[in-house]
Amino acid sequence: MSMNQKIKLSWPGYKILDRYILRKFLGTYAFAIAMITVILVVFDYAERVDNFTESHAPWSAIIFDYYINFIPDFINQFSGLFTFISVIFFTSKMAYQTEIIAMLSGGVSFRRLMWPYFLGSLFIALLSLALNLWVIPESQVACVKFRQTYFKKYKNEQYDRHIYRQVAPGEFVYVRGFNTTNKASYLAIERYEGTAIAATLEASDVTVDPETGRWKAQRYITRHIDEQGVEHFEQLRDLDTLINIDVKELGRIEQTVSTMKIGELNRFLEQQRIKGSDSINLIEVERHTRYAYPFATFILTLIGVALSSRKVRGGTGLHIGIGIVLCFSYIMLNRLFEEFAKSGGLPVMLAVWLPNIIFTLIAIYLYRKAPK
Repeated sequence: MSMNQKIKLSWPGYKILDRYILRKFLGTYAFAIAMITVILVVFDYAERVDNFTESHAPWSAIIFDYYINFIPDFINQFSGLFTFISVIFFTSKMAYQTEIIAMLSGGVSFRRLMWPYFLGSLFIALLSLALNLWVIPESQVACVKFRQTYFKKYKNEQYDRHIYRQVAPGEFVYVRGFNTTNKASYLAIERYEGTAIAATLEASDVTVDPETGRWKAQRYITRHIDEQGVEHFEQLRDLDTLINIDVKELGRIEQTVSTMKIGELNRFLEQQRIKGSDSINLIEVERHTRYAYPFATFILTLIGVALSSRKVRGGTGLHIGIGIVLCFSYIMLNRLFEEFAKSGGLPVMLAVWLPNIIFTLIAIYLYRKAPK
């Protein structure tokens, strides 16, 4: 029998092997996520039961408005960690039952062995990407609304007491005491020429129409400085002015962008660039992170397989311990470089993707050292 015939005859076994590994991979991942989700929900409910009782939150709102929308964000946050742990757990178990040795001895190359792992990580990565781009932003809106409705301390969580935003080059808006009823205790519009202030408009007890963007007040004051440096002051009635700012922009930027789907986030980023906003880095970090984190699924899967496919003293526990250290190192690096990006210490794209680059090099090294 020729070598080509042997390969053709052995190919159906490879498909069975793919199904075997893929079933173990996704099954272990789903079980781990389900177990930790149940535990987290139980602990969260125990912590918040007094709030639910005091606010008379109905069960339908608690389950469908809060927990159902809370779970996707949690799953996504821990997806990489549990992908890693799942791969290490069942691969290490196969290694200690000599299944990996049997596969390699039977003519399956280590690269071919990675194929079902790749399919599993592709499924998880696409799930994470869909959650990041569309599902979680929508669910965050519902969670924020629930907290504002039923938790006293979150009534105005999305707005700072003092809000300062740039609405155009050289033009700034200051809002104090803005709340969910679209009212503010104070509004000031400032226009600068160079570093010197050229004109201001101030008003108290202001309301805004979210649909039209028009701000109204019974009385307001204007000041402007002429070319000779003389200040002119005027008191007026019935303010009705249009400001180049959306009500959403008044919220805390990190929370605001977390509730935007990817298309809305891209448009918001372009608007802020035109206005010369100082929140550009923060918004770009949010956008790049939504793509970088799902991509890490492939890297962590490769590290997990390469690390746990060899027998070592200490068994599965040692593999899981090393894996958790590596995974938390990845999470720590992500947080560290994100802060650098937000502060402008590093270019945003480089800072967000640098942990992936570093761990890709680690993955390549471990892959080359893995048993072949």
